[in-house]
Amino acid sequence: METLTVGLGERSYPIHIGAGLLSRGELIIPHLAQPRAAIITNSVVAPLYLDPLKKALAGGGVSCIEIVLPDGEERKNWETLNQVYDALLSSRCERSTAVIALGGGVIGDLAGFAASSYQRGVPFIQVPTTLLAQVDSSVGGKTGINHPLGKNMIGAFYQPRVVLADTATLNTLPDRELKAGLAEVIKYGLIRDFAFFEWLEAHVDHLLARDPEALAYAIRVSCQHKAEVVAADERESGVRALLNLGHTFGHAIEAGIGYGKWLHGEAVAAGIVLAADLSRRLGYLGGPEVERIANLVGRAGLPVKAPDLGSDRYLELMGVDKKVVSGKLRFVLLKKIGLAEVCSDVPEPLILETLAGAALHA
Repeated sequence: METLTVGLGERSYPIHIGAGLLSRGELIIPHLAQPRAAIITNSVVAPLYLDPLKKALAGGGVSCIEIVLPDGEERKNWETLNQVYDALLSSRCERSTAVIALGGGVIGDLAGFAASSYQRGVPFIQVPTTLLAQVDSSVGGKTGINHPLGKNMIGAFYQPRVVLADTATLNTLPDRELKAGLAEVIKYGLIRDFAFFEWLEAHVDHLLARDPEALAYAIRVSCQHKAEVVAADERESGVRALLNLGHTFGHAIEAGIGYGKWLHGEAVAAGIVLAADLSRRLGYLGGPEVERIANLVGRAGLPVKAPDLGSDRYLELMGVDKKVVSGKLRFVLLKKIGLAEVCSDVPEPLILETLAGAALHA
């Protein structure tokens, strides 16, 4: 097991990474305020990992309430959130009853938002079971649900007490989900770690083959980057916005084609390629660099071409992106591989050229 720390003063918390951690209740129990917790999971993860987690906690005298939700990004909405509130209230969960998210990014985001708002805030613990959640969404305290007009537009910053990333859960992860997680891994190399990007080029086949050492290394490096960025800018007023590389386009893709049609990581992957193309049009990247980025994305089994929603629809959807300031779109773009920045006042004709290119190749 390796342990990293998200440094947020009194609200600092550990990220434990390793195989078999679900059976180690002692990693969670010290972070509980009472010997009772509510585990929120979904119908896919529950048959695999709910009982082992409950058993580990029961060994330390903790009783658990089970809240099993339907699976899917399309369920990350008010209706499902109310199901969680109903279950917490009917089980008489108190302000000191911890909420434990057991699952991928959808469960983590939704359970975290429930924890942030139930009785104005209860203890929250992340137990991510997908690659995307382990390297990105479980760390940093972003919680929320989707709205028909925009992804993750309703939510809160609410940090967990601990993140328990059991890498053994990736053994049951479908190939498509594993590939989707690689989009967020690639992102870290692109925005702040050229050496890691080169490592990914050399080891992407090992990651796809689920080599334990390669996966453990990729998860550790990704979490280290996420922890450093969150510690420097918890509420995304500065450097944390760089973690949204590909997300302005990606969130538009998810909302435009319908939540759940593409996985989040798939939409982000296509968004990264669009962001690289826009970076080229602004004179930051050369053509070979864009091709290099697209090549790695493609080798990871991810889409390099965005769906054709039409330029007007893309602009409409991107207009409700959380990075919009004073009505102006802002994009995370690449000055070079390994260095990103948030750019305002990007000329609309260049955005339209990038979107037109996507339409031609969709």
